[in-house]
Amino acid sequence: MQQLTFENLRDAVAGGAVALRSTVRLQPVDGPGGKVFPPTYATTASKSNKYVVEDRQLGDRVATTVLLDSVASQANRAELALLDGWEVGELEFPVPYVDFRGESDLDDLGRITVLEAPHRLADAIFRDSLLGGTLFRLSEIGQAITDARPDNATAMFRYAPTALLFGQWDSTGPKGGLGSKFQRAYVSEIVGFDAEIGKKVGSRLDPLQIEREAAVVYEHKDKKQVWTLDPAEAVIDKGKPKSAGKGGGRPSEINHGNIAPSIDTQAGGVTISVAHQTVVISFPALRRLRFSGASREAEIAARTAIAALGVVAIAYGYETDHDLRSRCLLIPEHAPELEMVSRDGSTPERVAVDRESSAQILGEAAAQAKQLGIGWEEDQIVLRPAPKLLDLLRRSREVSARETVGADS
Repeated sequence: MQQLTFENLRDAVAGGAVALRSTVRLQPVDGPGGKVFPPTYATTASKSNKYVVEDRQLGDRVATTVLLDSVASQANRAELALLDGWEVGELEFPVPYVDFRGESDLDDLGRITVLEAPHRLADAIFRDSLLGGTLFRLSEIGQAITDARPDNATAMFRYAPTALLFGQWDSTGPKGGLGSKFQRAYVSEIVGFDAEIGKKVGSRLDPLQIEREAAVVYEHKDKKQVWTLDPAEAVIDKGKPKSAGKGGGRPSEINHGNIAPSIDTQAGGVTISVAHQTVVISFPALRRLRFSGASREAEIAARTAIAALGVVAIAYGYETDHDLRSRCLLIPEHAPELEMVSRDGSTPERVAVDRESSAQILGEAAAQAKQLGIGWEEDQIVLRPAPKLLDLLRRSREVSARETVGADS
């Protein structure tokens, strides 16, 4: 299998392919048939499970599948993989961030980058911060970002190219719902096949063996005391001592006593035969991006640099492993297998990529774009939170502190 090169990627982006596709087969860490826990979602049906389950085609058969990681979640993980490479100095591309360090009472927030903010550079965190003493949206860079759109994406490419890869809708900017929308070009998800919904059990044995009918437990008027057996010390509710919890004041309401074994049939994890992580980078989505005043060669170079960020996200993401959540650690059976998908339906060309080669491709792509007149911003774009944002944060923390004190008093 040939190694992916900058030239391969540039030719594909220019029109030689429809997409770059990566597929990785994954197994639960405890082996085939092991149980994993997918994300849960609210459901209106009382007896349905809380997972996203549906039938999909797997080869020549239909298999019951379960969603293990959504498109949005996978995008966030890819962004963090890029952030890791940027922080260690292996990758060079613009990463604007808001720096809270230096605000002693808010120092724990550190810095929030465009790769971490929920709405990327259109996020309210950036909107409500200062660049060079000016509100971001009123700064030269902020105005250019606000005016950027798919048919003139030069400013977005210069200052936040990852937004062109993962997509961005400037819905909270000056134009509201008419703010520019950049289509997501990088789409990924992880799906488990042959899913069988499991059952989760729970119980507790109390070493003190306190019986459920031992006494009525009341909510103590002094919240620090939590509970009492004396009605005279209890909170009075509608003229009567208030029982602890919702179970009539039984000892189990204050975590004493046994809890009978129970079975949860809605969120007990799943067993799967295999999981697939599929990543698709859409070249048509990139080809729809235009760069006003640039030559065709420069536009191709810019699109190739964005695609290269996606290739890096695949390679670096593979090395960050697939620990999706508690009890959902997946192990890849092989390294990512990249395919150049052509528009004629022929067998895709397979290429290999790793951490080092992907970083090299990104560097070459960025260098060619710069040479052709569409370069990335090389200086760090550092914002500071505006006074009104700091004031809002501090007031919010005061409310939280009062609520905590009130609960303990």
